[in-house]
Amino acid sequence: MGEVFAGRYELVDPIGRGGVGAVWRAWDHRRRRYVAAKVLQQSDAHTLLRFVREQALRIDHPHVLAPASWAADDDKVLFTMDLVSGGSLAHVIGDYGPLPPRFVCLLLDQLLSGLAAVHAEGVVHRDIKPANILLDATGTGRPHLRLSDFGISMRKGEPRLTETNYVVGTPGYFAPEQMEGAEPDFPADLFAVGLVALYLLEGQKPDAKALVEFFTAHGTPGAPQGIPEPLWQVLAGLLQPDPDARFRTATGARKALTAAVELLPEPTEDDEPVEVFDQLGPLPPPFGPAGPAPEPDPSRPAPAPQGTGSTPWTSGTPSVQEQPAPEISMSETGSFHLPPPPPRHTDQEQAPPPHQPPSGPHPLQPYAPAAAHSAPVHPPVSPSPAAPDPSQALTAQVPHDLPHTRRYTAQRPGVPTQYPQPPTPPAATPLPRKRPGPPPKVTIPVLLLALICFAVGFWALAQT
Repeated sequence: MGEVFAGRYELVDPIGRGGVGAVWRAWDHRRRRYVAAKVLQQSDAHTLLRFVREQALRIDHPHVLAPASWAADDDKVLFTMDLVSGGSLAHVIGDYGPLPPRFVCLLLDQLLSGLAAVHAEGVVHRDIKPANILLDATGTGRPHLRLSDFGISMRKGEPRLTETNYVVGTPGYFAPEQMEGAEPDFPADLFAVGLVALYLLEGQKPDAKALVEFFTAHGTPGAPQGIPEPLWQVLAGLLQPDPDARFRTATGARKALTAAVELLPEPTEDDEPVEVFDQLGPLPPPFGPAGPAPEPDPSRPAPAPQGTGSTPWTSGTPSVQEQPAPEISMSETGSFHLPPPPPRHTDQEQAPPPHQPPSGPHPLQPYAPAAAHSAPVHPPVSPSPAAPDPSQALTAQVPHDLPHTRRYTAQRPGVPTQYPQPPTPPAATPLPRKRPGPPPKVTIPVLLLALICFAVGFWALAQT
């Protein structure tokens, strides 16, 4: 796992390096996404002040890559931006060389659009070059450009952090007035845009010093080979050595570019499409597209290997879940029939081994609930000496005058069938016990005496 800043940003791998810091691919644990994190490597007061200026810049524009948030941890600080994976314009030139004029015009229009938003905030970029212009990995689709790296940018009117005679920027992309120590202004950025456009059309870094000397001595030259005249007129307006003769705003240069594009020849089928590749390497383990993989919990036991049928507390005996579910026949209505339950046995009998379900569909069979005080049912003895049929032995033990089993809703495939237990019949109510009568040697004399008394009574009635 990588280093985590402020409990939120986890560094994954370095993807670039600048003058004052390194750019890392980082995982944002709060927003659950990858970002680009610029980590400041120096901690002197001058560098920290530039860092504060850069991270304080907030410009919301589709073609501007400005800082989104920042964090500090001990003596290290960083700020984050959107992660752009298509590399810079230098990568595209390295893959294809000189680019088609219409493709360059599309990139130039997006660059001027983003620069107009930056200038509208009163900020001078001061370091426009191919390495600071990034592209999204759009493949052969419409390219999407992002202007980045505001490390030496400044607002107009703010105090400079360098001495008056010290020039800050990238050699080869300075405007002439910058070399003379003039205050940073918007036309200096537009001069650098013109040099970037020449770089894209010619496939190599232009000689800015020789170009300025030629413009100064001979005026605006003709269009170089391979650059259409309408497009060259726009570039010449960006490359004028005199800032007063140059385009004053990015919006004005963009309007002139839109008019020039209408005069360019239409692209042909032979033109090779420009594809913007993904320049970021694969994520190092344990990181994935959804972030770092969760660490295993040491408190939870490791799962048993599949196919062995054993668990840490058994000795290779297959578990109930691993036993195959018995095949059950389906009726025409989509319900299933239950096989009969095993017969019950008394304590004196030894229960037979459990019945294994047949491999084929099982027919509908009735079953009888166990009655109280019932005698065990014995199968009839077959007169044939041959071995009894197992399928007949099951039905011979159960009387056929009882109702069939009920149908029930089919269970999901692969789930072992749970056979319902037969209902337990109510306990039989005991009959009242009769008291025994007198013995015969007592009963007979009493009956004879009663008959004598009955006869005497009738004789007395007859005499009266």
